Amino acid sequence: MELTPLLLSRMQFGFAISFHIVFPSFTIGLAAWLTVLEGLRLATGRLVYRTLFDFWLKVFGVAFGLGVVSGVVMAFQFGTNWSVMAKMAGPVQGPLLSYETFTAFALEGAFFGILIFGRPRVPPWFYLFSTAMVALGTTLSAFWIMTNNTFMQVPVGYVVQNGMFVPTDWAKIIFNSVVWVRFPHMLLASYLTGAFCVAATGAWYLLRAKYRAEALVMVRMGLFLAAALIPVQLFFGHLVGDYVHKHQPVKFAAIEARWHDEQPASEVLIAIPDEATQSNKYEIKIPVLGSIIASMSLTSKEVGLTDFKPQDRPPVLIPFMTFRIMVGCGLLMMAIAWFGSYLVFKKRIADSRLMLWAIFLSFPLPFIAILTGWYTAEIGRQPWVVYGALRTADAVTPFLTTSTAMSSLVLFGLVYSFIFSFGIYYIYRLLHAGPVGEPIRTSIPPLPNRPMSLADHPSPNVQRSHAMGK
Repeated sequence: MELTPLLLSRMQFGFAISFHIVFPSFTIGLAAWLTVLEGLRLATGRLVYRTLFDFWLKVFGVAFGLGVVSGVVMAFQFGTNWSVMAKMAGPVQGPLLSYETFTAFALEGAFFGILIFGRPRVPPWFYLFSTAMVALGTTLSAFWIMTNNTFMQVPVGYVVQNGMFVPTDWAKIIFNSVVWVRFPHMLLASYLTGAFCVAATGAWYLLRAKYRAEALVMVRMGLFLAAALIPVQLFFGHLVGDYVHKHQPVKFAAIEARWHDEQPASEVLIAIPDEATQSNKYEIKIPVLGSIIASMSLTSKEVGLTDFKPQDRPPVLIPFMTFRIMVGCGLLMMAIAWFGSYLVFKKRIADSRLMLWAIFLSFPLPFIAILTGWYTAEIGRQPWVVYGALRTADAVTPFLTTSTAMSSLVLFGLVYSFIFSFGIYYIYRLLHAGPVGEPIRTSIPPLPNRPMSLADHPSPNVQRSHAMGK
């Protein structure tokens, strides 16, 4: 494979966005979790919620910083490697990124400082409000990014003037029905990421026989949330498939590895697509199921890749495989969340070490699902950067040399590896240390006339610190 400026620029963008997307997807879910914890603390007065809030706020702060730093780099790449796209799509994408700044960044920047420094200085209700505003800011950031990306997937509300995509109807761009399918899908993925990371952390502590009170709360809340959200996520995933089937039929055919028209269509479960022979090796498929999934019909005709010119087809192997990995991760997460929730309900989760290990080892699954889902959407869109309007090959910066593109790719790899390895290691250190330290006392007393439970007591390390006068 020849290393061209186009290929190297695509590799660099894919590398950078793969790093970046991990952190926002984590912090969106974690911000919502912090809001729930602070609300429960105000409602119940239970110390365990305050302890967990202070603990996860530290993790959120580090992940949030890494997400901001990696996100800034994305904008620079539009100018350095993709200047033609920046020029042509700038009239649409520029305002959308500005809206993110005016709404999401403004909320996050204004209220995140209160979360870090303001608890002793503001009323408890305002601290809860600040936590919710940070969560809203992360959600709005995801919305504007998904709106921006959806314009690249299904461009609407624009005309081409002087070689630029000029918006003619912002309502069509922002309220595009595809946005309101893809945005909830991404938001739910972020909530599931937070839920599984929290539950996995709690399972880790239970396996180590540490922080039992906090660990049980994390496992219980994480699993219950995941168990409730995964069916909703599967529904929105089906709706995303519907939009691809309608607006990007060649991507849909690539995801299914369907080379020729079929009526009714089979569903290929697993295979190795071979573009040279336009066929699948070692194929396992189920008759008729492809028509049911694509059109909710037993007899529908589904198009194949050969209906499209070779230069208009995406690479088949990657979206075919990544889609199945994403679905597999989702089904595995559903099984863990549902069975784990059953054990929590039966109050047997702490005694099932096998299930605790499964929950702990599940923490990479939502990240893998998000990355593979993103690869399916972005690689499946090829050879277009703005679908049907601007080819990726035409969007790269003119006169960009192979040596320049290679140098920046290597530099990105070195800098990201250096900086983010420290950030991820520090998050690991925070998780390893656990919810240590006694939180600052507030004026909120425990509810009267209520029997105390295990969750009302701080962890043993907090008791030791208190006994030592710390």
